[in-house]
Amino acid sequence: MNMEQGISKEKVIVIDFGGQYNQLVARRVRECNVYCEIYSYKTDIEQIKAMNPKGIILTGGPNSCYEENSPTYKKELFELGIPVLGLCYGAQLMMHVLGGKVEKAPVREYGKTEVHVDKTSPLFSDVAETTICWMSHFDYISQTAPGFNITAHTADCPVAAAENREKKLFAIQFHPEVLHTQEGTKMLYSFVRNVCGCAGTWRMDSFVEESVKKIREKVGSGKVLLALSGGVDSSVAAGLLSRAIGKQLTCVFVDHGLLRKDEGDEVEAVFGAGGQFDLNFIRVNAQERYYGKLSGVTEPEQKRKIIGEEFIRVFEEEAKKIGAVDFLAQGTIYPDVVESGLGGESAVIKSHHNVGGLPDYVDFKEIIEPLRDLFKDEVRKAGLELGIPEKLVFRQPFPGPGLGIRIIGEVTAEKVRIVQDADAIYREEIAKAGLDRSIGQYFAALTNMRSVGVMGDERTYDYAVALRAVNTVDFMTAEAAEIPFEVLQKVMSRVINEVKGVNRVFYDLTSKPPGTIEFE
Repeated sequence: MNMEQGISKEKVIVIDFGGQYNQLVARRVRECNVYCEIYSYKTDIEQIKAMNPKGIILTGGPNSCYEENSPTYKKELFELGIPVLGLCYGAQLMMHVLGGKVEKAPVREYGKTEVHVDKTSPLFSDVAETTICWMSHFDYISQTAPGFNITAHTADCPVAAAENREKKLFAIQFHPEVLHTQEGTKMLYSFVRNVCGCAGTWRMDSFVEESVKKIREKVGSGKVLLALSGGVDSSVAAGLLSRAIGKQLTCVFVDHGLLRKDEGDEVEAVFGAGGQFDLNFIRVNAQERYYGKLSGVTEPEQKRKIIGEEFIRVFEEEAKKIGAVDFLAQGTIYPDVVESGLGGESAVIKSHHNVGGLPDYVDFKEIIEPLRDLFKDEVRKAGLELGIPEKLVFRQPFPGPGLGIRIIGEVTAEKVRIVQDADAIYREEIAKAGLDRSIGQYFAALTNMRSVGVMGDERTYDYAVALRAVNTVDFMTAEAAEIPFEVLQKVMSRVINEVKGVNRVFYDLTSKPPGTIEFE
């Protein structure tokens, strides 16, 4: 169930050519209070016309537009009368298709670059004449297409931006969507609000209101079963559904034995009897069942599939006990959809248990995913709008497959205990240091590496725990957080002394990309 229909009369669409920043483009547009969705460059022109977008943005991508088999789009796209903004590869493609020339650049530009802009351009009217932008390109526009004027340049790039104002076609060689482009948000705002004429009515309060209405229409007098993990996404989905349909909602909380320490009891305290939510709550203790299914399995995708499959099986069993259930609800959010290869053109990174990991056979009439169109920070805003406690809304994110993907290799009860204890110590020390709200996400994971150590004059051969901490706005890109060394030292010392089976602690410095936030 796509909640977007009816929520927003106006939308801008992003056509994805496989670049790494493409979800950021959509997020920046939404920050202008304009609804935005991502589609692959393979999307048919008729489908795009039927959507009647107020504007179209073409993203970056890793290819050269003049090479055969490179992603392209029909010339007709630029003749619809709809404003089009091309970014990086999208800018080059626009020039190439419309009769300009793109070639290998004599000097590759990468990183923060000084750009000189023409302030008479509608995109740059609020921008300083000289502004810092983020460049990342091997090719350059050596000749603009007929009818285009150059509106920005750098020392090495004669066409940093060009436009055909009459036809509302704009090409930008740099990336306005990344934070390194100091005034990029202003440029995108000028495009969607001024050039496209969007009113900017996409807001969380209207999202909640419209979603509640849509859910009521969809469900009628039917029963809904929600997969509740106690994480932010499923909690907000529960809040939204309970506001819409009350006791027609049953939340099934599957404790798969892969949760953080004491988390099962905490979830029950919030959502179970005596909690603040008025809904039917069932807790299923399925720890042994999961450990059995995961025994001997080491391949990450296989682990995800098994965990996803078991979720559905448990739900089906619970549904049969409840009686007729019409809908299964899930807390799927937009990054899950995009990263599972269902939204844009970027490569499939991993299958999420509640998107790509679903088995073929599901014993429900339909699946409802009320948050399917939201990014993580938007989910939190919706949660606050629903009156869900801040503590829960800003809880540390936790993947659906749980500790199953924070344990490299085979999952066993012993390994789960090690990760739970190490993670609890890590979170406790981060909170004590007052860093718990300033770091995006942090957790302990168990590597599959065992190494020799010395404890109390005795040789040990135990596991290494890896600590991860990243800062991220949208979970699409992330940087390793800088945690004071004395805090890391304290965590290391406590983990090695208090957690049996560990004799080494690592800190993971990898950013995303190239890494993912989770380990598997």
